[in-house]
Amino acid sequence: MAEQLRWVLIIISVVVIGGLLIHGLWSVRKKDAPTATNDERVEPADHQAPIERQSAPEPVSHAERDEPQFGDLSFSAEDKQPQANLFTAPEPEEAVVAPAEPQDEVITEPEQEPEQPAASDFIIVHIQMPEGLNMEGSKLLPAVNTLGFKYSEEGFFNRHLDPAGHGPVLFRLVNMYNPGTFDIDNMEQFSTAGISLFMTLPCDGDGLAAFNMLHSAAKKLADEFGATILDSQREAMTVDSVREYVEKVRRFSV
Repeated sequence: MAEQLRWVLIIISVVVIGGLLIHGLWSVRKKDAPTATNDERVEPADHQAPIERQSAPEPVSHAERDEPQFGDLSFSAEDKQPQANLFTAPEPEEAVVAPAEPQDEVITEPEQEPEQPAASDFIIVHIQMPEGLNMEGSKLLPAVNTLGFKYSEEGFFNRHLDPAGHGPVLFRLVNMYNPGTFDIDNMEQFSTAGISLFMTLPCDGDGLAAFNMLHSAAKKLADEFGATILDSQREAMTVDSVREYVEKVRRFSV
């Protein structure tokens, strides 16, 4: 019995030891297998990670490429300004549209204002003697009387619609220098370096006909005394000056 019990124990111990060995080998293989699979899983994970990293920096690289492109364009100040305008296009459009309305108002206001001062104007022609010479009153009086001028109480010579001195005044003849009047009782002692002819607009009667009479009288007096005809700016009268006067008279003759 003792020997049988001993053999049984030996067999059991052998089985146990064999089982432990088998279990150890199986566990080792099991450990080797997962570690291998883990390595395999880690490797693709590592491969995927760099792939994602490579794809992620692509927009960064684009951004970095875009910046030098703008930098290249921004070498000149003229290129920077249009870029800013493109990014802020909606804002300036609103800013431009907003002042467009007050501009229209500003334009309409002066269109209405000129109607007020256009109610009256005048034409003036100067007859200037050469330097150092004067018109003697003894010669001036018969010359203006021949042209149909009539002396007035104000001290001017008026050219009426009627040559006899009746009707509305078409234009006047005054002294170019102070006091601007003539002393009819002392014309023999009177002298002046220049006289002026002027007419107010609108004019009674035919404005163009009145201006033609004024211009004709100025030429006759200038020829009589060897004087020069000047415009309102005291510059030599030219054909363009006469045309401007005619256009002004026409505007008031409508």
